[in-house]
Amino acid sequence: MTAMYRYPVKSMLGEPLVSVAVNRMGLSGDRTHAVLDETGAIGSAKHPRKWGSLLGCRSRVAEDDIVEVDLPDGTAFTAGDPDLDARLSKLLGRQVRVSASAPDHSRLERAVPEYEGGVPDAVRASASVDGTGEKITVGKVASGTFFDFGRVHLVTTSSLTTLRSAHPASDFDPRRFRPNLLVDTGELPAFAEDSWQGGRLRVGEALFRVQVPTPRCVVPTLRHGELKADPGIMRAIAREHRVPVYDLGRLACFGVYLDVLEPGAVRLGDAVAREDDS
Repeated sequence: MTAMYRYPVKSMLGEPLVSVAVNRMGLSGDRTHAVLDETGAIGSAKHPRKWGSLLGCRSRVAEDDIVEVDLPDGTAFTAGDPDLDARLSKLLGRQVRVSASAPDHSRLERAVPEYEGGVPDAVRASASVDGTGEKITVGKVASGTFFDFGRVHLVTTSSLTTLRSAHPASDFDPRRFRPNLLVDTGELPAFAEDSWQGGRLRVGEALFRVQVPTPRCVVPTLRHGELKADPGIMRAIAREHRVPVYDLGRLACFGVYLDVLEPGAVRLGDAVAREDDS
């Protein structure tokens, strides 16, 4: 394991980790909070015109599991502080609040990219233009959570290296892809993780099931703190790696989603090993 990250507030920058407890919900402290507006929309940079400013904020878990947020001007607030909600409302231009629970009526909005493989064709056909002028689709998060789908996201160094070599003009910094786990796969070929689907992966004390390749959206192309916007990132992935995902067609994917089979501690430098089901 070469790097670990968690993102306490959905679509904000997160924090690097040296060790973390993994529970059935994923990494402890990961995506426990989100920014909501009065319509029930969940703040997600997948709709950058509406929520992209969240990537200028950074969230972390402080002592006693308190979530703290650093705003773009460097001021820090605690989740639940009305002043934080007021400052975020000003940043985003409408009334919002930080919440630790996903309402039943919540919505997750995603911008529809122009490149092929950005969304399933059926979804693209059903998209509509919202008040920002952006063509979007609307869905939900996983029930009772702020996760889009998988609870843990893994990216490999082999795939990053291949993309950098094929498209040297783009900045394939792993932080753009918001992984929880960055695994050093040495000399393995690019996208070897695709073949792990359905298999089990031992990382430190925790055991995971590899679910599916991770369909990518516009987020990796956006500005992330000191990482500048790079619109070529997703077009490069769409050219290099479109693969079948369930019955949704061939989508531009990078990384894999994991589910937790056995909780446990994971530490930087832990070995990562595939395990048989026998």
